[in-house]
Amino acid sequence: MAEIRHLEDQRQHSIGELVKDLSRETSTLVRQEVELAKVEVTETAREYATGAGLIAVAAVLALFAFGALTAAAIAALALVFELWLAALIVAGAYLLVGGIMGAVGYSRFKRSGTPVPDETVETIREDVKWLKEKTKSATR
Repeated sequence: MAEIRHLEDQRQHSIGELVKDLSRETSTLVRQEVELAKVEVTETAREYATGAGLIAVAAVLALFAFGALTAAAIAALALVFELWLAALIVAGAYLLVGGIMGAVGYSRFKRSGTPVPDETVETIREDVKWLKEKTKSATR
């Protein structure tokens, strides 16, 4: 019932008042969209930061383990080859594996694109559509 009364009140407004209302509502909508984008980007950044911190700790621990495994591999190969050759073999294997992993990582970065606030982009599209409909209605 209140909605019908609201619609009747709007019919009594002049075009200038309707345009003024539309302008005010548009400003409010734009501010809300900007706030939504800020919240969404902040959430995404927080998740990236947490993930990056955990990955950094894991990488340091893996580096320590990798050093110990390297020493063990060189010591084991030194039983069969000269020490310098054992170290060269292990280093060559690491370069090969590292090159492959780097190429795979690079291709994944290229494929992932940029972190865009998808939700905000979608609501902005809906808002633009709504505004177009409102401006068509106001000019009639």
